[in-house]
Amino acid sequence: MSELKLKDALDALKTSGVRITPQRHAILKYLISTESHPTADVIYKSLESDFPNMSVATVYNNLRVFRNSGLIKELTYGDASSRFDFVTHDHYHIICDECGTIVDFHHPGLEEVEHLASHVTGFKVNSHRLEVYGTCPSCASRAVTGN
Repeated sequence: MSELKLKDALDALKTSGVRITPQRHAILKYLISTESHPTADVIYKSLESDFPNMSVATVYNNLRVFRNSGLIKELTYGDASSRFDFVTHDHYHIICDECGTIVDFHHPGLEEVEHLASHVTGFKVNSHRLEVYGTCPSCASRAVTGN
C-alpha cells in the first residue's frame, strides 16, 4: 500500500513540474511510512546517515514543496515546531501532554459541527481542526511504575 502511495505522490510532483531528487524521494518515503507526525528535525536525523550532505534546510524546503503541492499537512501545536502529516484527508488528532506523541483518529459524525457552525453563524466554513489531549499508554504506564 505505501509503495502505491509513494508512486502516486511522486507522479503528482512530476505532473506539477517538481523534479524528483533522491532527497525528495527519501523524505516522502519516510513520511508515508511513519505514523508519528515527525518534525523536520526528526526527518533530518532519520535520513542523515543515508544523505550526509543533506541539511535541515533541505528538509524544510522539501516539506514546503510537498505542503504547497497538497501532499502533506503542516501541523502546529504551540510548541514552536511544526509536525508533518502525509494523511491529508479529514481526520483528528489525540496528543499526549507528556511526550507529544500524536495519533490519528477518525469519527465521521464530527463533520456535522462544520455544518452547524455555518448554519448558526452564516460563515462559509473552509476547514476545521479537532485536537484531543491526554496521556498516551506509554506515559501512563511509566507514571504508574515510576520509570
